[in-house]
Amino acid sequence: MSWAQISALVCGVGGFGALVAATTSNEWKVTTRASSVITATWVYQGLWMNCAGNALGSFQCRPHFTIFKVEGYIQACRGLMIAAVSLGFFGSIFALFGMKCTKVGGSEKAKAKIACLAGIVFILSGLCSMTGCSLYANKITTEFFDPLYMEQKYELGAALFIGWAGASLCIIGGVIFCFSISDNNKTPRMGYTYNGPTSVMSSRTKYQGGEGDFKATSPSKQFDKNAYV
Repeated sequence: MSWAQISALVCGVGGFGALVAATTSNEWKVTTRASSVITATWVYQGLWMNCAGNALGSFQCRPHFTIFKVEGYIQACRGLMIAAVSLGFFGSIFALFGMKCTKVGGSEKAKAKIACLAGIVFILSGLCSMTGCSLYANKITTEFFDPLYMEQKYELGAALFIGWAGASLCIIGGVIFCFSISDNNKTPRMGYTYNGPTSVMSSRTKYQGGEGDFKATSPSKQFDKNAYV
């Protein structure tokens, strides 16, 4: 059992779960309290829905009905997060087949290649999520610090931090999986057989083997039954 692969699997699967949670979340950006006139009302926006809530507990969401009226950066983040979730799913499948503790996947060399492939897929998934979350955050911060922007300003939502955390876990798990192929590329140690110590009697017999008749008479006379009488 390889503890490195187990920790990599935990990081990869955990990161994949975080990416799913971030993609489906509606808190990618939240109305800022600093410029809000009605402080008891908050607006949350995600990749798929716009939601509004107040201090009384009322909460309503409205989905984006058409894709053509959605801003370009939101569509780009949608594509990146969907790619990240898809890659994370396939990376989890490859990781299960590449684990040394499983009975599927073939030989140890084949498992190492599958684990390395899972690592590459996890790294790509993390990079897609990192790019999507950073693009969305850059748009929010640009509008927030722009003095000429007069519309409603937003702050970073919790989904962005979940997406960054999931991307980091996927990248860490992918790097560990990629290093797992180096364990099988090491040259195996040469085995030496141990024949045991050579007895004095066997070496004496072998030495006396070249002295004619003495090689057959000397050992047998020592253990003749008359010697014990």
